[in-house]
Amino acid sequence: MKIPRTIAAALGLLFAALGTTALAQPLEFRVNPDWPQLPLGDNWLTGGLGGMCVDARDHVYLLNRQNVVEDDLDGARLAPPIIELNPEGEVVRGWGDPDLLGGRLHDCHADAEGNLWIVASATGHIQKYDPSDGSLLLQVGESGRFDSSDGTRQGEPLNSDRAQFFLPSAIDTDGEGDIYVADGELPGGNTRIAVLDHEGNFLRQWRLRREPGEEDIVVLPHCLRVSDDGLVYVCDRRADRIQVFDREGEFQRHIPVDFAPMTDPDGRASGARGTAVVLDFSPDQEQRHIYVVNQNSVTVDVIDRESGARLASFGGGPGRYPGQFELPHGIGVDSRGNVYIAEQEGRRIQQFVPVAP
Repeated sequence: MKIPRTIAAALGLLFAALGTTALAQPLEFRVNPDWPQLPLGDNWLTGGLGGMCVDARDHVYLLNRQNVVEDDLDGARLAPPIIELNPEGEVVRGWGDPDLLGGRLHDCHADAEGNLWIVASATGHIQKYDPSDGSLLLQVGESGRFDSSDGTRQGEPLNSDRAQFFLPSAIDTDGEGDIYVADGELPGGNTRIAVLDHEGNFLRQWRLRREPGEEDIVVLPHCLRVSDDGLVYVCDRRADRIQVFDREGEFQRHIPVDFAPMTDPDGRASGARGTAVVLDFSPDQEQRHIYVVNQNSVTVDVIDRESGARLASFGGGPGRYPGQFELPHGIGVDSRGNVYIAEQEGRRIQQFVPVAP
């Protein structure tokens, strides 16, 4: 049967509209007060959440630093270092040996095979775990700052088959299985991006870019994510921007991340936390948006990945009410576009649900 031209045209417009809606990425998010489901585990109490990540099943992993107020343990049990939640916000399991994991847990990444990579800043270890049973599969690195007395520059490997880290902050893998590490979470760290193969062998490294006149800006790579099209996005925290490189370390561009103080900064410290602290990408094929935790404004900024323009922000600023943040320090995005924010001082995880445009 032949469809009349007027009906066909109307269906074409409808499908076009539906296609546009499907492709559009939301700019508005609302907090889900029912996620996660409480109480966590067996009346668990978390310390500061140093980081988080999301795997291909939309399971969320939290890095619990366990720095709790001890008196609170009269009414709760200390939560394990690694907490896994399913998409409904229910605890799947908790695991981890604090002594083996090391202190100051800072970032994690679930690779294509489901393995969980964890960065412990205090020990300088990069560890790979089987999340099904918590067994350690691989450990790379040992704590220590490279010594320039033998002619190597600080941050350079002592030899090509050894990876050593000092205050690492973030980890990710690319489509070929290579491991990217932001090495230098605090001033005095190794201040570099290091790349390893899937077995932990050192491949290459580079530093953040400094323009003329920027020599006094502390080099502090605080986050790192590799996009699906092979670009490496690094939080240049002290310069309030994201730096973009190709996988060989060739600089591509800056993405500034600004803020405006709401209270007159005269006579007080202002803007010291950083505007580009951690980031993740929207789940569409093109990864059109970057979600950036801005600790100065205490919001999440939505940035157009191509133009670098800030399109929107969400989060209610500093506070402990739902939708507000106390030192947000981790971010992750699931396949449905939900954005998760882990807080260090707030000691909690919140889910932000996209509102369809």
